[in-house]
Amino acid sequence: MTALNALSSTPRLLLEAQLQPAQGQRFQPTGFADLGPARFTGPDGSEMLLVESAQSVANRLEMAVYDPATTEFIPELKGLPYVKVLGKNGQMLTSTILEAHRLNSPYVLEGSDKKIHTLLSEGFGNLSEGPVDFRVVAKILFKIDPNSLLHGCFLEKLDGRLRITRALTGFIEAAGVNPAESGGVKNDRVNQSGDTSGGYGNVPFSRTEFTATKLSAYFNIDLALLRGYGLPAEATELLIALALLKVRRFLEGGLRLRTACDLDVVDTRATRPADFVIPTTSSLLQSCQSLIARCKPHFIDPAVTEVTYGQDITKKKKKDKSEA
Repeated sequence: MTALNALSSTPRLLLEAQLQPAQGQRFQPTGFADLGPARFTGPDGSEMLLVESAQSVANRLEMAVYDPATTEFIPELKGLPYVKVLGKNGQMLTSTILEAHRLNSPYVLEGSDKKIHTLLSEGFGNLSEGPVDFRVVAKILFKIDPNSLLHGCFLEKLDGRLRITRALTGFIEAAGVNPAESGGVKNDRVNQSGDTSGGYGNVPFSRTEFTATKLSAYFNIDLALLRGYGLPAEATELLIALALLKVRRFLEGGLRLRTACDLDVVDTRATRPADFVIPTTSSLLQSCQSLIARCKPHFIDPAVTEVTYGQDITKKKKKDKSEA
């Protein structure tokens, strides 16, 4: 892809998007258990707020190229490998697109079907002797599930040293924030003084949203990391194009982060290198299609590897709970 030639000597591609609420001025940030909104003070003393964490943005970037209606990648990415997990009835249970730990998901590696476990073990060779050759690891992961190289994978079920760092990261933060306090009441039209612990009665609640002078989304594509895997040139190029495509599609269609957090993009630009022109979504889709075809010899055949998780999920959960 011609546009990527400008990145040949760049170790990192940094992108920044300026955002604003789609309506009004308020927005609802992410919240954390026992913490609430993640507020902090910037180096200049300004009030800051984490609107979307790196782990959440990673999940949203993966979903940016997924079609929930078909439970597949979008049609333009047909042929890109991933692992689909089927239940005992043959229906789709989950996939490495959806699983938080991708190939390290217990549904992929710990079911009765050991297909992926065997593919990985045989591909990596004897890990008990000497250092891990991550070029070999990357080659196998690219063959079975290239997204694991973009979003990271910790294959501790095979070897505790098999840690693949995220090559694509992102987060959203706000500067110059002020709280916007409000609230409401959950009304019980039948029994207003009922036991609230059981969901009855009228329950007043408070709500904290925020305003900000600046809302920004940041993305980092670690080009040096991807090149360091020693993959064929077309494979590295596909990973970079796919990362850019995910960023584009997330910004263009995935910014309704919560009920009260619907954002619009004001401007998107590269900050390093500053003269890099981000390709359009349509050109990235075309490039990904072309590169997927070129990378077919490096992919597993068929591209979608199906494994069956034959265990009873309900019984497994009960067992885990009793053993806790």
